[in-house]
Amino acid sequence: MAEGEITNNSSKEGVNENKNNKSCINGTDKTSEKKASMKDPETFCCLLQPGNADSSPDYIGIRRFLLARKAESSSYRRLDWRCNGKGYVAYRNYMRRPRKWEKLQTPSRPSTPGNSGPWNSRSGSFSHLFDAESWNSSKDQRSGSVASTNRSSSLSDSDRPRQRGVEPAYSFVGMHCIFDQCKAAVLKFGHMSSDLLAYGASDGTLVVCSVSDPPSVLKQLNGHSKDVTDFDFSSNNQYIASSSKDKTVRVWELSKGLCIRIIYGVSPQLCIRFHPVNNNFLSVGSANKEITVFNFSTGRIITKSNFDSEVTSMDHDHTGQLIFCGDAQGCIYTASMESRTGALSRSHRYKSGNKLKCPVATVQYRSFSLMTKGPVLLSCTQDGSLSFFSINLESQGYLTLRCSLKLTSRIHTIRASFCPLLSLDKGEYIVAGSEDTHVNFYDLTRPKHTCVNKLQGHGFPVIGVAWNHGENLLASSDLYGVVIVWKRAKTK
Repeated sequence: MAEGEITNNSSKEGVNENKNNKSCINGTDKTSEKKASMKDPETFCCLLQPGNADSSPDYIGIRRFLLARKAESSSYRRLDWRCNGKGYVAYRNYMRRPRKWEKLQTPSRPSTPGNSGPWNSRSGSFSHLFDAESWNSSKDQRSGSVASTNRSSSLSDSDRPRQRGVEPAYSFVGMHCIFDQCKAAVLKFGHMSSDLLAYGASDGTLVVCSVSDPPSVLKQLNGHSKDVTDFDFSSNNQYIASSSKDKTVRVWELSKGLCIRIIYGVSPQLCIRFHPVNNNFLSVGSANKEITVFNFSTGRIITKSNFDSEVTSMDHDHTGQLIFCGDAQGCIYTASMESRTGALSRSHRYKSGNKLKCPVATVQYRSFSLMTKGPVLLSCTQDGSLSFFSINLESQGYLTLRCSLKLTSRIHTIRASFCPLLSLDKGEYIVAGSEDTHVNFYDLTRPKHTCVNKLQGHGFPVIGVAWNHGENLLASSDLYGVVIVWKRAKTK
């Protein structure tokens, strides 16, 4: 019966003729008439349905007619989509080509009948737009394989292709290790260290790990009764100073895993830094609108400096003569610090023009940038505003805004970081967490499509990121305590 049906269907097209053709054709016609009659009322319903008062009746009717008769989804058709030997993604890249790209191309050889068409591959600076296919190309879909099964696939917001065989500096090969001992709120690598990692948790725990093979937890420092808001390594990595919402500052000796100093405050301590030259000086920003400089060996207060709002983040320059800090109103301050006595004096204040005042989550100093040919400062506020400043050291750290980037608004406090080694060749790269569970890389030198890479692996909002000394490992932590250490691809 199955063979008979196939024969009868083909006879409908004029291939064969037999006596049973009429009955089969009649049955087919009746079926098609039933299907047509079933679709017609639906079509007329679309045509007769009243539209809005401001809309054109002719346009609404035609649009509804087309919607009722629309074709199948293109996601099924593009699996086998081929033209001139190229796939759907190559055609999509051609449609996204830069404006006036023909003038930017070098003359190509004449096309042949076997290699013709309006978007054939050409030799030139934009030839990769037609040759490259991304991980979800039609070739891979047809074969049923996935080109990149790693969860850390390099995907950009614009999904623009790259030349084959070329590994960008921001490419990653996968996850190096994962820690999930506690809910990490802030994380950081040791000074000039490639394998010493620590992260503070919301339960007051401070965990020190080694990410060398095999990864392991070295110490678990317990003492704070509330969230660890910040911590810092001393220059020789022998000590860790931590601040907490329990209004205390604790100094830990790593070799013994013991707390050797407790400093009590009157308000939650929000950020903390060791002096880069004199490790006896410890600068602490608090919710009491002040920065206090302690001598951690004796626990005595050296000096205090008042600010307009809660001090939420801070960083030193490489000489220790300047402190940059951000407050809960989105302002960034520059304060001069005497390296011998620890005395503080406010120098400048940068006030954002945004009407919505949001806390500054990140303030990070960098001694040199190719973009400014000098020191720069990065700030990140809770509403997702990234700001990039140049620093005038001759004017006591005067800040000049060079560029800014507005990301999506955020509910949680999410931190960002420079990518110094990645930016030495070209570009100015920034890495930041996001509430869409991705680790995003941005190039501030691009006027459009600034997001150049995304690392996917977290299941919750990513709130912290940190590089190791060699920038071959990147650590990220999410809202529910998973710390992932990513391994960067080796580039020539």
